Amino acid sequence: MTLSFHWFLPTSGDGRSVIGGGHNAPGATGTPRPPDIDYLAQIARSAEQLGFDAVLTPTGTWCEDAWLTTAALIRETSRLRFLVAFRPGLISPTLAAQMAATYQRISGGRLLLNVVTGGEQTEQARFGDHLSHSERYARTDEFLSVVRGAWSGTPFDFDGEHYKVRGATVSGELDPVPELYFGGSSPAAGPVAARQVDVYLTWGEPPAQVAEKIAWIRGLAAEQGRTLRFGIRLHTISRDTSEDAWREADRLLQAIDPAAVARAQEALAASDSVGQARMRSLHAGYREAGGSVRDLEIHPGLWAGVGLVRGGAGTALVGSHAEVADLIQEYADLGITEFILSGYPHLEEAYWFGEGVLPELTRRGTRTLEAASA
Repeated sequence: MTLSFHWFLPTSGDGRSVIGGGHNAPGATGTPRPPDIDYLAQIARSAEQLGFDAVLTPTGTWCEDAWLTTAALIRETSRLRFLVAFRPGLISPTLAAQMAATYQRISGGRLLLNVVTGGEQTEQARFGDHLSHSERYARTDEFLSVVRGAWSGTPFDFDGEHYKVRGATVSGELDPVPELYFGGSSPAAGPVAARQVDVYLTWGEPPAQVAEKIAWIRGLAAEQGRTLRFGIRLHTISRDTSEDAWREADRLLQAIDPAAVARAQEALAASDSVGQARMRSLHAGYREAGGSVRDLEIHPGLWAGVGLVRGGAGTALVGSHAEVADLIQEYADLGITEFILSGYPHLEEAYWFGEGVLPELTRRGTRTLEAASA
């Protein structure tokens, strides 16, 4: 099994502490490293040089627009792919298909799409979207049917509850057709993944919980006669020794203002995202009792401290390069083949992982030399 590793573009800002915001958490302002195009280009070039396959760019009102930002970075890189997050339902599906087709052509086939249905009604309302949680997933299902139909090469008609289109198509050939990434933990999300997407994503829950998710989605996909790949979204703190890595995790924890934790958790508790509720549950005991950095270790090497102030992905791989590689292998044994990673600051942590863990995985044969030099 060959594993793929992706990095993250911090389009809401970056710094040497955990940056809050995102997924209904209070947004970060005045970050030490603003998300200007020169800094993001520096991260993208570094990710490419280190051997990462792609970079994920988030979506929401708390960050820069993913389509525009990554399009500006195409000429800054030559091989790196861009995993562009977007929210279905906020634009026409036929227009989205056209945008993706254009992006594929001008980038030389380097577009991947991360479908974010949206789990926070407050943020969706900022976009003028007032559908319920289950209605949003039903709309996503129709949206992706139209997008795939428009990419088919034949004018596509669709008559659904949310969309009615006639002759949806795009100009020119897509080579390759962009792969669709998608995450969702609710009963409404699973069938959409099974029918529509190429890669199902989960946030970094402990391996036992991830195994349950994989089995669930595999079963739904099998009913549709389909096979999906699986990916996971995690932060990483990798150092030459385990002691150094946990010392860095403790530094990050000590820099988090308890008042910021309270504000973030109050906001995140209002989310109707099932995945966000699962993330919050991972550090509930620590929030109630407090304690040391290791009290947030919810599985050997898996640390839930990031989720105290950050919505979405809230766990980190922490340890020596070999220990982090061991935990990656544990997830890989469950069926995870794509790892989307990040760290604070994103530039420096890309080097820690890229120069420490990736060579270790290559040495073990988990990551082939062909993948490492692609």
